[in-house]
Amino acid sequence: MSQPLIDLQHISKSFDGELVLDDLNLSIRENSFVTLLGPSGCGKTTTLRILGGFTTQDTGKVMFEGQDITKIPPNKRQLNTVFQKYALFPHMNIAENIAFGLKIKNKSKAYIDDKIKYALKLVNLSGYEKRTVDSLSGGQQQRIAIARAIVNEPRVLLLDEPLGALDLKLRQDMQYELIRLKNELGITFVYVTHDQEEALTMSDTIVVMNQGYIQQMGSPEQIYNEPENAFVADFIGESNIVHGTMVRDELVEIFGARFVCVDKGFGNNKPVDVVIRPEDIDLVKPEDGTLQGVVTHLIFKGVHYEMEVTTPDGFEWLVHSTDMFPVGQQVGIHVEPFEIQIMNKPASEDEEALGVNE
Repeated sequence: MSQPLIDLQHISKSFDGELVLDDLNLSIRENSFVTLLGPSGCGKTTTLRILGGFTTQDTGKVMFEGQDITKIPPNKRQLNTVFQKYALFPHMNIAENIAFGLKIKNKSKAYIDDKIKYALKLVNLSGYEKRTVDSLSGGQQQRIAIARAIVNEPRVLLLDEPLGALDLKLRQDMQYELIRLKNELGITFVYVTHDQEEALTMSDTIVVMNQGYIQQMGSPEQIYNEPENAFVADFIGESNIVHGTMVRDELVEIFGARFVCVDKGFGNNKPVDVVIRPEDIDLVKPEDGTLQGVVTHLIFKGVHYEMEVTTPDGFEWLVHSTDMFPVGQQVGIHVEPFEIQIMNKPASEDEEALGVNE
C-alpha cells in the first residue's frame, strides 16, 4: 500500500477550553473524493482549516507526501480552499478574480490568459472574462471561486460547504459539475458538508464525525448499508433503531419476536442495537409477519409511499414501499436476514460519543 497523500496524525484542538478535535487520525489517498460529514460543531470544518493551514492544531502533525507541513503557511501549501462564502473581489472583473493567485506568482500575461480561458471552459462559463461579479448568479459566482482555485493547479482542493447557499436544483447541478471536474483534473477533493445526500452522491470515501471523533470511515455503500453504530445509522438516511437481544449467533429478539439475521460474535442473550432501514421492511399479511401492527400514517412521496406501522409495544416503524397500505390496515412486518444490522450498545455516554471502539 503506497503512503497516503495526506496524513493527519493525532490532531487535537480546543477553542476556549472546549475540545473540538480529540486525537484525530485521518489518511487521504491521492485522487480521491473524501467528504467530512457530520452535524454542526462536530469538528469537520476545524479539520479542513487545519489541513489548509488557516488554523493551527494544539497537538499532532499534518503530513503531506510524508513531509510535515504543520508550520508551512496556507499560500505555500499545495492546497486551495473554496469556502461557502465565495469571497470574490467585487472591484475586479471575472478574469482579474481568476488571475489573482497567478499574478502573485509572477506568471506571464500569456500564461495567465491561457489559464483563465481553460478554467472558464472547465466550469462552463467561457466568455465571462469581462463580466462583473455582481452580474453573476450565486451558482455562477461559486463556479468562478472554483475556477480561481483550480488555475493554481493545487494537488488538493478543500471545499467547505461550497454549495450551502444555493437552492436545491442548483446544488444538484453543481454536485455533478464537481464530480466531472474532479475526474477531468485528477486532483484530490476534501469536501465538508452536513448534507447526507450530498455526501452519498459525490464521495468515494465518507468520514462521519461527531463530537470531535471519527465515527466511521468507508464508501457511501458501506456507511449506508453497514453503519457501525447508532449515530451513523441515524445520521445517514432514515433508520428504525430499536433495542434488541442477541439470543445467539444469527438470531435476534425484537419486542418478543425472533428475527433471523446474519450477524455473529455478539454473544448469547446480549443487549444490542438493531438497525433496519425503512426500505428494507416488507409489509405482508398479518399471519405472514414476524411482528404485527397497524398502519397509522401514510404519505405519498412520489417514488414510494412512506408509512408508519405501530406495533402493540407502541413502537412506530417507518416503512418505505412502492405498495400502498391504507391507514387502519392490519399488516405483518417481514425483514430478510441480511437487511438487519446488529450493533453493540455503548456502555457509557463517553463511549457513545467515541462511537467506535478504539
